[in-house]
Amino acid sequence: MNRMNAWPYPRWIAHRGAGKLAPENTLAAFRLGAAHGYRMFECDAKLSADGVVFLMHDATLERTTNGHGIGGEQPWQALSQLDAGGWHSRAFAGEPLPTLEALARFCLANRYLLNIEIKPTPGTEATTGEAVARLAAQLWQGAEVPPLLTSFKPDALAAAQQAAPELPRGLLVDTLWDGWLEKALELECVAVVANYALWNATTVSQVHGAGMRCLSYTVNDEWAAQHLLDLGTDGIITDRVDWFSPAE
Repeated sequence: MNRMNAWPYPRWIAHRGAGKLAPENTLAAFRLGAAHGYRMFECDAKLSADGVVFLMHDATLERTTNGHGIGGEQPWQALSQLDAGGWHSRAFAGEPLPTLEALARFCLANRYLLNIEIKPTPGTEATTGEAVARLAAQLWQGAEVPPLLTSFKPDALAAAQQAAPELPRGLLVDTLWDGWLEKALELECVAVVANYALWNATTVSQVHGAGMRCLSYTVNDEWAAQHLLDLGTDGIITDRVDWFSPAE
């Protein structure tokens, strides 16, 4: 699936649930983002040592939990006991790391949409891409709007494409590395999700001309958001769910 006739996703997407207002990638964060009116969220998905897809951005546990070491090297039983909220503030102490399945239940029950960034532990790109795509296809089977799978890692997206070709994909880019547009087309992506500073009239025209949408991360300033709207880009991922109204 390399084209979507009608783009089903809203323009505004809440980064890791509610940006910095709640502990990122926890159900508390997604609930808070929803309370601010957001209908679509971005999350980071990786694999535990025993193959459970769970939500966490970093490879290591220290920044956003009370655990230590590499998250993907620990079994889910150990990861599920960690405090993923206390680092943020006392109000969220005891908040657990969620599984992708738990977030899927929340989104499907409330008709919220999801951008799942495949965030592999280094060295597990293909395994993680395949596992996330298979699980997402299963969880969202029959759903009106599927999740958008994105990754900075082409190998992860290629594995996702192989495992669940029907799920839409987007290539994340932080720089315009040689061959980025060709790679997005090869992976039959529906979108390029770029560092917002990379978008200008030329790059927007390139991506739109190739039949894909232009999404941006992470946009927290009004001038940047306005510039991206003026350029005709299609989606904005933001931390500032308290600042930007998602209503279109």
